[in-house]
Parts: sequence; structure tokens; C-alpha cells
Amino acid sequence: MLAAIVLAGGESRRMGRPKALLEIRSRTFLETLLEVTRHPRVGCQRVVVGAAAEEIRARVSLPCETLVVNPEWRRGQLSSLQAGLRSLPKGTEGAIVCPVDHPLVSSALVEKLIAAFDFSGGAIVLPVYEGERGHPLIFRATLYDELLAADVEIGARAVVRAHRDATVEVPTDEEGVILNLNDPEKLRRAMGGSS
Repeated sequence: MLAAIVLAGGESRRMGRPKALLEIRSRTFLETLLEVTRHPRVGCQRVVVGAAAEEIRARVSLPCETLVVNPEWRRGQLSSLQAGLRSLPKGTEGAIVCPVDHPLVSSALVEKLIAAFDFSGGAIVLPVYEGERGHPLIFRATLYDELLAADVEIGARAVVRAHRDATVEVPTDEEGVILNLNDPEKLRRAMGGSS
């Protein structure tokens, strides 16, 4: 069983409102990511919230075990990933990690990443668009302890770098894997391109 963790704990300063609740293609970023990570191999989903926890809880109907509040959200994205990992049931084989500001990915891409995870044995599986690595990525459970012990100032990148030889890259033609919609101008451009 895999888990899917949507990281939605940040303050969204540049956007001015919670990114999880922004809409593109008639659905919120959060709803989109929950939908694309529904897969027979995904046995649990987690949404890690922080700065806008109450607003997200009020606006999006989620089972209580799905919503994880990160009280240390100010420490950065890795702290939210760590909160998500700590909330998982025992026995997950890996975690699909989805930053909430990367909503333009498809369920077909997630399926390709899961297939690569299952058949490669890699510790990390991630998409690559035109030579650039993107999101979401999958961490095998063997890396959970390392991620939980990682320095929040450095983030998960240090863990990815440490396992360069065990990282599987999945080529994709989906530009969404590298599109970080974290300010109003990027969102406007993405919406213009999606009409």
C-alpha cells in the first residue's frame, strides 16, 4: 500500500490566500491532487495543513484521519512532510508527495510513477520534463527515518541528493510537473493556458 501526502501547510504570502483553496479548471488545487492520487495502490491520503488549517477544514470536507495539522508549519515544507509521514499507518511501502502548488498533473502521470516505483525498486521515483525534475515524487518507506531526521532548514533535497544512484526518473510531456503556481501571475498564466 502507498500513501499520498498533499503538503498544504504554508502561509501563501505571495498568493494572498490559501493555495489549497485556489481553483483551476473548476476545482480547488487540493481537490485536484486528491483526485489524481486516487489509485488502487494508494491506501491512504493525508492533507497536511498549517497556516490556514481552520479555513481549509471549513471549506473542504475531509475525513478526520486525512487532515493532519502541522503546528510547526513556519519551519518549512519538510516539517509538513515529516508531520504527514508520522501520521501514516504502519506498513505503507512508500509515500507520493504532492506540494499543493503543483496541481497541474494527471492521474495518468501518477499511474506511471507508481508503475515505475513497483517495477524499479528505486528508493525515489520522480517525473522529469525536458530535463528538469518535478513533482510529485515517491519516497520508498526505507527513507522515512532519514526524512524524519533531516534538517528542516535544508529540506528533503539533501535526502534526494544522498540517494542519487537509487533515484528513478520518469520522463513526461506534462509541463505541470515543474509548474509551481505560487503567485497570482503564475496562476493567471496557467489559467490562460488551460482554457
